[in-house]
Amino acid sequence: MDANVSNIQHVAKKKTQAKTSARHGTLLYRKVVEHLHQYWQLWAFTLPSIAFVVLFAYVPMYGVQLAFRQFDFTKGLTGGTWVGWQYFEQFFRDPMFVEILSNTFRISMWTLVMGFIAPIVLALLINQIGSPKVKSFVQTITYMPHFISTVVMVSIIQIFLAPSTGLLGRFLGRTSIMGDPNAFAPIYWISEVWQHAGWNCIIYLAALSSVDLALYEAARIDGAGRLQLIRYVDIPTIMPTVGVLLILNMGSVLGVGFEKVWLMQNTLNINASEVISTYTYRIGLLNNQFSYSTAIGLFNSLVNFLFLIMANFIAKRTSDTSIF
Repeated sequence: MDANVSNIQHVAKKKTQAKTSARHGTLLYRKVVEHLHQYWQLWAFTLPSIAFVVLFAYVPMYGVQLAFRQFDFTKGLTGGTWVGWQYFEQFFRDPMFVEILSNTFRISMWTLVMGFIAPIVLALLINQIGSPKVKSFVQTITYMPHFISTVVMVSIIQIFLAPSTGLLGRFLGRTSIMGDPNAFAPIYWISEVWQHAGWNCIIYLAALSSVDLALYEAARIDGAGRLQLIRYVDIPTIMPTVGVLLILNMGSVLGVGFEKVWLMQNTLNINASEVISTYTYRIGLLNNQFSYSTAIGLFNSLVNFLFLIMANFIAKRTSDTSIF
């Protein structure tokens, strides 16, 4: 008797749960329909962007399995023999591993740190310019280098640093500084900062434009100079933007640009200029070791992802700024 009552109660409970789930499902469906009916124009605008990201960012992830397979041209991506972590272990045992990783970190960290600070400083300085015409002129001049192509930029660097004939090279001795391994990283990040600082400061200028002018007037009445205005008004205003951009930039710690490094490389500076991206290109496309190069690229992406997660976690713990 007790068993029958228990079974009946259990069946009734299941039916109640099923009805509740169905009710929640119906409510959720109605909310989705209402949301799409109200904001369908916005979704229509964002649909091409979503499709672009899915097509070029997520669909290619299907090929990541190549890092765990022995690639066979006749069998395609999924037909090769499964080898597990073999190619990762091969990369870790590679005599070039430490050198490549250190070169990538050195170049990337210098570029990340200096390329992150320079736009902030430039935006703060431009914001202090009183004349609108002068301010617009300075903004235009600093933006322009961003639109120079990588090939042209490297050509400019080589012309400027050419020994005895270059604008700067004539003061640096008779030997080409482009062949000096110790000079490769400074040349790379200095040219990167010069080229992109003006463009990257746009977002900070946009944040500074939202400052209430009454704050500046009140600070000046209290006797604040330009440095005090920057310290107590401008910097606190852009700090949330700085935090978000820093987290996003940490996601590309090992993301040294391939094109510029490849064009700047030569037989003299190869020991200091070989980074993960160029090494992957040599191994994958020049030596036809596609599985090995895929494993190296996946390792690079995982390290960048871990840095992004760590930066976001630290920022979330120490402040209210985070991206998720």
